[in-house]
Amino acid sequence: MVASPARPSSVSPIRLAALGVVVALGVLGLKFVAYRMTGSVALLSDALESIINVVASGAALLALWVAARPADANHPYGHTKAEYLSAVAEGVLIVLAAVGILRIAVPDLFAPRPVEAAWAGLGVNVLASLINGAWAAVLLRAGRRTRSPALLADGQHILTDVVTSIGVVVGVVLAVLTGWAVLDPLLAILVALNILWSGWGLLSRSVGGLMDAGVDSPTETRIRQAMREHAEGALEMHDLRTRTSGTLTFIDFHLVVPGEMSVREAHAICDRLEDALRAELDEVQVTIHVEPQDKAKHHGVLVL
Repeated sequence: MVASPARPSSVSPIRLAALGVVVALGVLGLKFVAYRMTGSVALLSDALESIINVVASGAALLALWVAARPADANHPYGHTKAEYLSAVAEGVLIVLAAVGILRIAVPDLFAPRPVEAAWAGLGVNVLASLINGAWAAVLLRAGRRTRSPALLADGQHILTDVVTSIGVVVGVVLAVLTGWAVLDPLLAILVALNILWSGWGLLSRSVGGLMDAGVDSPTETRIRQAMREHAEGALEMHDLRTRTSGTLTFIDFHLVVPGEMSVREAHAICDRLEDALRAELDEVQVTIHVEPQDKAKHHGVLVL
């Protein structure tokens, strides 16, 4: 028996992603202004990462639009995995950005240049970082609320950008105050290494979603508890399996009932379990395999 999810009608994630493209373009413009004012390779590395933010925001928007499409004959389970593809693409772009920064920064490490108009340029960069920080908070909150991999990936990437921007500003300030121009390219290299680590983490999480990884341990505990509390009349439950696809969670398990139980009675238990799981997780698709008593694995004990 399969329970189909009732997807919410709100399109707020798509609107957020569309607004994200606008924000990313604005921040990119500010950071390139800061670089042009100062000639700082560290600020250039910060600006280059913002190019990735623009591309990533566009990819998130496309992925959310595709993921929101209903199931069809060719995609009977829906299009929710499009969000993971977006997150994987973003991870690859982050890594490429880091490599680009290294190619620029390493030669400057051996021939450092002084930073010009530092304070004005840093002020512009700080403004861009404040905008980015506020937007990252909005995306992460919305991503957790809607359980959207695309919004979470975009928010986490932007938050990483904010953290690295803070490091860049501090480093450039130190380079100006101490006169050690080598701090500028050295900082850019550290930024690139941090970006590489962030991109690797994002790729790992996204590939896990594409490979049908199960839900995390706390969520599985909630699922099991909800099932135990609403399985009255059943003899046993076993072989629980879960996987996530975007905002949708798939759950399937075997439900053992007395052999003499009518189809109507077994169906009522299934309905009760489906309603409980839907209340617990919001967007969920449940498949229940109803079996007679002789298929029990645990001698009639109500376990999973």
